[in-house]
Amino acid sequence: MTDNFRGALLMMGAMALFTLNDTCTKLLSGDLPMSQIITLRGILTSVGTALIAWRMRAFAHRLNRRDAILVLLRTLAEVGGAYFFITALFNMPLANVTAVLQSAPLAVTLAAAVFLGEKVGWRRLVAIGIGFCGVLLIVRPGPEGFNLFAINALISVMFVTARDLFTRRLSRAVPSMLVSFATAVGVTLFFAVSAIGDTWVPLDTRAVGLIGTSAAALLFAYLCSVAAMRAGELSFVTPFRYTGLIWALLLGLVAFGDWPTWPTLLGAAIVVGSGLFMLYRERRLGLTPPSATRTPRA
Repeated sequence: MTDNFRGALLMMGAMALFTLNDTCTKLLSGDLPMSQIITLRGILTSVGTALIAWRMRAFAHRLNRRDAILVLLRTLAEVGGAYFFITALFNMPLANVTAVLQSAPLAVTLAAAVFLGEKVGWRRLVAIGIGFCGVLLIVRPGPEGFNLFAINALISVMFVTARDLFTRRLSRAVPSMLVSFATAVGVTLFFAVSAIGDTWVPLDTRAVGLIGTSAAALLFAYLCSVAAMRAGELSFVTPFRYTGLIWALLLGLVAFGDWPTWPTLLGAAIVVGSGLFMLYRERRLGLTPPSATRTPRA
Protein backbone atom coordinates (compact mmCIF):
# COMPACT_ATOMS: atom_id res chain seq x y z
CA MET A 1 0.00 0.00 0.00
CA THR A 2 1.51 3.32 -1.05
CA ASP A 3 1.56 6.35 1.23
CA ASN A 4 -0.87 8.19 -1.05
CA PHE A 5 -3.32 5.29 -1.06
CA ARG A 6 -3.09 5.03 2.73
CA GLY A 7 -3.64 8.79 3.01
CA ALA A 8 -6.68 8.59 0.72
CA LEU A 9 -8.23 5.81 2.82
CA LEU A 10 -7.61 7.77 6.02
CA MET A 11 -9.18 10.91 4.54
CA MET A 12 -12.24 8.99 3.36
CA GLY A 13 -12.51 7.44 6.81
CA ALA A 14 -12.27 10.88 8.41
CA MET A 15 -15.05 12.25 6.22
CA ALA A 16 -17.24 9.24 7.01
CA LEU A 17 -16.69 9.79 10.74
CA PHE A 18 -17.37 13.53 10.53
CA THR A 19 -20.63 12.79 8.72
CA LEU A 20 -21.52 10.11 11.28
CA ASN A 21 -21.07 12.74 13.99
CA ASP A 22 -23.40 15.11 12.14
CA THR A 23 -25.96 12.34 11.74
CA CYS A 24 -25.92 11.43 15.45
CA THR A 25 -26.24 15.11 16.39
CA LYS A 26 -29.19 15.60 14.04
CA LEU A 27 -30.91 12.47 15.38
CA LEU A 28 -30.85 14.07 18.84
CA SER A 29 -32.25 17.40 17.67
CA GLY A 30 -35.87 16.61 18.52
CA ASP A 31 -35.12 15.13 21.92
CA LEU A 32 -32.59 17.41 23.64
CA PRO A 33 -31.77 21.15 23.57
CA MET A 34 -28.89 22.00 21.25
CA SER A 35 -26.86 23.45 24.12
CA GLN A 36 -27.17 20.22 26.11
CA ILE A 37 -26.14 18.05 23.16
CA ILE A 38 -23.06 20.08 22.27
CA THR A 39 -22.00 20.61 25.89
CA LEU A 40 -22.10 16.91 26.75
CA ARG A 41 -20.47 15.93 23.49
CA GLY A 42 -17.88 18.66 23.95
CA ILE A 43 -16.91 17.47 27.41
CA LEU A 44 -16.18 14.00 26.07
CA THR A 45 -14.31 15.36 23.05
CA SER A 46 -12.29 17.80 25.16
CA VAL A 47 -11.18 15.07 27.54
CA GLY A 48 -10.18 12.80 24.65
CA THR A 49 -8.34 15.63 22.89
CA ALA A 50 -6.55 16.57 26.12
CA LEU A 51 -5.31 13.00 26.63
CA ILE A 52 -3.98 12.80 23.07
CA ALA A 53 -2.40 16.26 23.29
CA TRP A 54 -0.73 15.29 26.58
CA ARG A 55 0.53 12.03 25.11
CA MET A 56 1.97 13.94 22.13
CA ARG A 57 3.57 16.50 24.51
CA ALA A 58 1.63 19.30 22.84
CA PHE A 59 1.19 21.12 26.16
CA ALA A 60 4.96 21.56 26.41
CA HIS A 61 4.80 24.16 23.64
CA ARG A 62 4.56 27.77 24.80
CA LEU A 63 2.60 30.08 22.54
CA ASN A 64 4.00 33.50 21.79
CA ARG A 65 1.69 36.52 21.94
CA ARG A 66 0.93 36.48 18.20
CA ASP A 67 0.05 32.78 18.08
CA ALA A 68 -2.01 33.03 21.27
CA ILE A 69 -4.13 35.78 19.74
CA LEU A 70 -4.55 33.76 16.54
CA VAL A 71 -5.62 30.68 18.51
CA LEU A 72 -8.17 32.80 20.39
CA LEU A 73 -9.54 34.30 17.17
CA ARG A 74 -9.62 30.86 15.55
CA THR A 75 -11.57 29.50 18.54
CA LEU A 76 -14.10 32.34 18.33
CA ALA A 77 -14.53 31.66 14.61
CA GLU A 78 -15.06 27.97 15.34
CA VAL A 79 -17.69 28.86 17.95
CA GLY A 80 -19.61 30.91 15.38
CA GLY A 81 -19.23 28.24 12.72
CA ALA A 82 -20.41 25.49 15.06
CA TYR A 83 -23.46 27.45 16.21
CA PHE A 84 -24.71 28.37 12.75
CA PHE A 85 -23.82 24.98 11.23
CA ILE A 86 -25.64 23.01 13.91
CA THR A 87 -28.65 25.33 13.74
CA ALA A 88 -28.82 24.69 9.99
CA LEU A 89 -28.18 20.97 10.50
CA PHE A 90 -31.15 20.66 12.86
CA ASN A 91 -33.50 22.23 10.32
CA MET A 92 -32.19 21.23 6.87
CA PRO A 93 -31.48 17.90 5.16
CA LEU A 94 -28.03 16.54 6.02
CA ALA A 95 -26.85 16.44 2.40
CA ASN A 96 -27.92 20.04 1.75
CA VAL A 97 -25.97 21.44 4.69
CA THR A 98 -22.95 19.31 3.83
CA ALA A 99 -23.05 20.44 0.20
CA VAL A 100 -23.08 24.11 1.21
CA LEU A 101 -20.10 23.50 3.50
CA GLN A 102 -18.14 22.07 0.56
CA SER A 103 -17.87 25.63 -0.76
CA ALA A 104 -15.60 26.61 2.15
CA PRO A 105 -12.32 25.94 0.25
CA LEU A 106 -13.52 28.25 -2.53
CA ALA A 107 -14.34 30.96 0.01
CA VAL A 108 -10.97 30.49 1.73
CA THR A 109 -9.08 30.97 -1.55
CA LEU A 110 -11.05 34.12 -2.36
CA ALA A 111 -10.64 35.51 1.17
CA ALA A 112 -6.90 34.76 1.13
CA ALA A 113 -6.59 36.83 -2.06
CA VAL A 114 -8.55 39.72 -0.56
CA PHE A 115 -7.18 39.78 3.00
CA LEU A 116 -3.79 38.07 2.77
CA GLY A 117 -2.71 39.31 -0.63
CA GLU A 118 -2.31 35.83 -2.15
CA LYS A 119 -2.36 35.78 -5.93
CA VAL A 120 -5.33 34.10 -7.59
CA GLY A 121 -5.40 33.79 -11.38
CA TRP A 122 -8.42 34.28 -13.56
CA ARG A 123 -9.02 30.55 -13.97
CA ARG A 124 -9.41 30.04 -10.25
CA LEU A 125 -11.54 33.17 -9.95
CA VAL A 126 -13.87 31.77 -12.60
CA ALA A 127 -13.97 28.43 -10.74
CA ILE A 128 -14.87 30.27 -7.53
CA GLY A 129 -17.69 32.14 -9.29
CA ILE A 130 -19.06 28.93 -10.80
CA GLY A 131 -18.83 27.20 -7.43
CA PHE A 132 -20.84 29.94 -5.75
CA CYS A 133 -23.46 29.57 -8.48
CA GLY A 134 -23.66 25.93 -7.42
CA VAL A 135 -24.27 27.07 -3.84
CA LEU A 136 -27.18 29.21 -5.08
CA LEU A 137 -28.68 26.12 -6.69
CA ILE A 138 -28.44 24.30 -3.36
CA VAL A 139 -30.09 27.01 -1.27
CA ARG A 140 -32.31 28.20 -4.18
CA PRO A 141 -33.11 31.84 -3.34
CA GLY A 142 -36.84 32.28 -3.67
CA PRO A 143 -40.06 31.71 -1.75
CA GLU A 144 -39.80 27.90 -1.89
CA GLY A 145 -36.17 26.96 -1.35
CA PHE A 146 -34.56 29.81 0.62
CA ASN A 147 -35.13 30.26 4.34
CA LEU A 148 -33.46 31.39 7.52
CA PHE A 149 -31.70 28.08 7.98
CA ALA A 150 -30.11 28.30 4.55
CA ILE A 151 -28.74 31.67 5.65
CA ASN A 152 -27.34 29.98 8.76
CA ALA A 153 -25.52 27.46 6.56
CA LEU A 154 -24.00 30.29 4.52
CA ILE A 155 -22.97 32.17 7.66
CA SER A 156 -21.28 29.02 8.94
CA VAL A 157 -19.18 28.97 5.76
CA MET A 158 -18.12 32.55 6.51
CA PHE A 159 -16.98 31.58 9.99
CA VAL A 160 -15.18 28.49 8.68
CA THR A 161 -13.41 30.72 6.16
CA ALA A 162 -12.25 33.05 8.93
CA ARG A 163 -11.14 30.05 11.00
CA ASP A 164 -9.01 28.71 8.16
CA LEU A 165 -7.46 32.12 7.50
CA PHE A 166 -6.41 32.38 11.14
CA THR A 167 -5.07 28.83 10.93
CA ARG A 168 -2.91 29.72 7.94
CA ARG A 169 -1.34 32.57 9.90
CA LEU A 170 -0.30 30.33 12.80
CA SER A 171 3.36 29.44 13.16
CA ARG A 172 4.20 25.98 11.88
CA ALA A 173 5.71 25.12 15.27
CA VAL A 174 2.32 25.26 17.00
CA PRO A 175 1.15 21.66 17.60
CA SER A 176 -2.16 20.88 15.89
CA MET A 177 -3.42 19.00 18.95
CA LEU A 178 -2.84 22.06 21.13
CA VAL A 179 -4.98 24.14 18.76
CA SER A 180 -7.62 21.41 18.71
CA PHE A 181 -7.74 21.25 22.50
CA ALA A 182 -8.12 25.03 22.81
CA THR A 183 -10.89 24.99 20.20
CA ALA A 184 -12.72 22.07 21.80
CA VAL A 185 -12.67 23.71 25.22
CA GLY A 186 -13.72 27.09 23.84
CA VAL A 187 -16.71 25.71 21.95
CA THR A 188 -17.75 23.57 24.90
CA LEU A 189 -17.62 26.56 27.27
CA PHE A 190 -19.72 28.66 24.89
CA PHE A 191 -22.50 26.10 24.68
CA ALA A 192 -22.26 25.37 28.42
CA VAL A 193 -22.87 29.06 29.17
CA SER A 194 -25.71 29.21 26.65
CA ALA A 195 -27.25 26.17 28.35
CA ILE A 196 -27.80 28.08 31.60
CA GLY A 197 -31.22 29.29 30.49
CA ASP A 198 -32.26 25.94 29.00
CA THR A 199 -34.06 23.12 30.74
CA TRP A 200 -31.98 19.99 30.40
CA VAL A 201 -33.68 16.71 29.64
CA PRO A 202 -32.82 13.44 31.41
CA LEU A 203 -30.82 11.12 29.15
CA ASP A 204 -32.12 7.75 28.11
CA THR A 205 -30.04 4.92 26.70
CA ARG A 206 -30.53 6.09 23.12
CA ALA A 207 -29.35 9.63 23.90
CA VAL A 208 -26.29 8.39 25.79
CA GLY A 209 -25.38 6.11 22.90
CA LEU A 210 -25.78 8.83 20.27
CA ILE A 211 -23.79 11.41 22.26
CA GLY A 212 -21.02 8.91 22.94
CA THR A 213 -20.92 7.83 19.30
CA SER A 214 -20.85 11.45 18.16
CA ALA A 215 -17.95 12.34 20.47
CA ALA A 216 -15.96 9.25 19.50
CA ALA A 217 -16.58 9.89 15.79
CA LEU A 218 -15.32 13.48 16.13
CA LEU A 219 -12.18 12.45 17.96
CA PHE A 220 -11.21 9.63 15.59
CA ALA A 221 -12.19 11.70 12.54
CA TYR A 222 -9.72 14.37 13.52
CA LEU A 223 -6.98 11.82 14.17
CA CYS A 224 -7.63 10.23 10.76
CA SER A 225 -7.53 13.57 8.97
CA VAL A 226 -4.22 14.51 10.61
CA ALA A 227 -2.78 11.08 9.81
CA ALA A 228 -3.99 11.42 6.21
CA MET A 229 -2.10 14.69 5.79
CA ARG A 230 1.06 13.08 7.15
CA ALA A 231 0.75 9.86 5.15
CA GLY A 232 0.36 11.16 1.61
CA GLU A 233 0.88 14.17 -0.61
CA LEU A 234 -1.49 17.04 0.09
CA SER A 235 -2.37 17.44 -3.59
CA PHE A 236 -3.38 13.76 -3.80
CA VAL A 237 -5.13 13.35 -0.44
CA THR A 238 -7.09 16.63 -0.23
CA PRO A 239 -9.65 15.87 -3.01
CA PHE A 240 -10.91 12.89 -1.02
CA ARG A 241 -12.43 15.31 1.52
CA TYR A 242 -15.34 15.64 -0.93
CA THR A 243 -16.33 12.03 -0.22
CA GLY A 244 -18.07 13.50 2.82
CA LEU A 245 -20.88 14.54 0.50
CA ILE A 246 -21.38 10.93 -0.59
CA TRP A 247 -21.63 9.84 3.02
CA ALA A 248 -24.10 12.67 3.71
CA LEU A 249 -26.29 11.49 0.84
CA LEU A 250 -26.26 7.88 2.07
CA LEU A 251 -26.70 8.60 5.79
CA GLY A 252 -29.33 11.24 5.07
CA LEU A 253 -31.33 8.67 3.11
CA VAL A 254 -30.90 5.86 5.66
CA ALA A 255 -31.37 7.86 8.85
CA PHE A 256 -33.92 10.47 7.76
CA GLY A 257 -35.35 9.28 4.45
CA ASP A 258 -34.10 12.46 2.74
CA TRP A 259 -32.92 12.56 -0.85
CA PRO A 260 -32.01 15.92 -2.42
CA THR A 261 -33.91 17.33 -5.38
CA TRP A 262 -32.16 17.51 -8.73
CA PRO A 263 -31.25 21.24 -8.38
CA THR A 264 -29.51 20.43 -5.09
CA LEU A 265 -27.64 17.50 -6.64
CA LEU A 266 -26.63 19.64 -9.61
CA GLY A 267 -25.49 22.44 -7.33
CA ALA A 268 -23.47 20.01 -5.20
CA ALA A 269 -21.82 18.59 -8.33
CA ILE A 270 -20.90 22.12 -9.47
CA VAL A 271 -19.41 22.99 -6.05
CA VAL A 272 -17.38 19.78 -5.92
CA GLY A 273 -16.26 20.16 -9.53
CA SER A 274 -15.13 23.72 -8.90
CA GLY A 275 -13.26 22.64 -5.80
CA LEU A 276 -11.50 19.83 -7.64
CA PHE A 277 -10.51 22.22 -10.45
CA MET A 278 -9.10 24.60 -7.82
CA LEU A 279 -6.99 21.81 -6.39
CA TYR A 280 -5.82 20.85 -9.88
CA ARG A 281 -4.74 24.41 -10.61
CA GLU A 282 -2.98 24.70 -7.24
CA ARG A 283 -1.11 21.50 -7.96
CA ARG A 284 -0.11 22.76 -11.40
CA LEU A 285 1.10 26.04 -9.90
CA GLY A 286 2.91 24.31 -7.06
CA LEU A 287 0.78 25.96 -4.38
CA THR A 288 -0.11 24.44 -1.04
CA PRO A 289 -3.85 23.69 -0.94
CA PRO A 290 -5.96 24.89 1.97
CA SER A 291 -5.90 22.64 5.02
CA ALA A 292 -8.13 19.62 4.53
CA THR A 293 -8.40 18.90 8.22
CA ARG A 294 -11.28 19.97 10.38
CA THR A 295 -11.14 20.68 14.04
CA PRO A 296 -13.71 18.76 16.11
CA ARG A 297 -16.84 20.73 16.93
CA ALA A 298 -16.86 20.09 20.64
